[in-house]
Amino acid sequence: MSKSYGIVISEKVIIRLIKEEKLFVYMPKTKLKYSSYKGEISPQVENIVNRKFIENKPYKQALTDITEFALKDGKVYLSPFIDCFDDSPITWRIGKSPNSELTNKMLKETHEIIGNSGILIHSDRGFHYRIDSWIKLMEQYGYKRSMSRKGCFPDNSMCEGFFGTIKNEFFYPNNWKHTTCDDFITELEKYLNWFKNKRIKKRLGYLSPKEIVLNYNQY
Repeated sequence: MSKSYGIVISEKVIIRLIKEEKLFVYMPKTKLKYSSYKGEISPQVENIVNRKFIENKPYKQALTDITEFALKDGKVYLSPFIDCFDDSPITWRIGKSPNSELTNKMLKETHEIIGNSGILIHSDRGFHYRIDSWIKLMEQYGYKRSMSRKGCFPDNSMCEGFFGTIKNEFFYPNNWKHTTCDDFITELEKYLNWFKNKRIKKRLGYLSPKEIVLNYNQY
């Protein structure tokens, strides 16, 4: 069902059409996940989120991680902040190296959007979220830190689910054999903007993340 386009289609009809057209979801071969874990380089942070990923207002709780895309001339890395209110990125950074500049710039851009909101930010135990520059920015902005347990992917499963959606909808179904990293970054930016502004979701009442936040701010 899409309120945006004035179209109403039941799930049963969609399932029937999928069967009639013999459509299927692409299931990629399992690959090793990118890991930024470099050991316990700073004191442990409590897992405050504790797998409670649903929030009833914007900019109260967000999740972050890094995922990679392998292209013909290298790899591209995506670092987003996923708002638990609408399951959508507040902002993101894309780069060719998974360095601290990628994550720190993302944090600064997030602050430009939401200000000193006191947001709780949950991450894995990657070095990006345990170095002095990240910790100082978090303290400067008044943001709270939460971290998954070591090697426990379910502790950040909502962020993993977001990456899975991107790869199943955008990356795996398309042929990137002749696409350069620079061109891929341009296409990924387009997709993420569409995801945030246009893509509807059942949990959001078949509205886009942008629409659900606008509706919240009106009340």
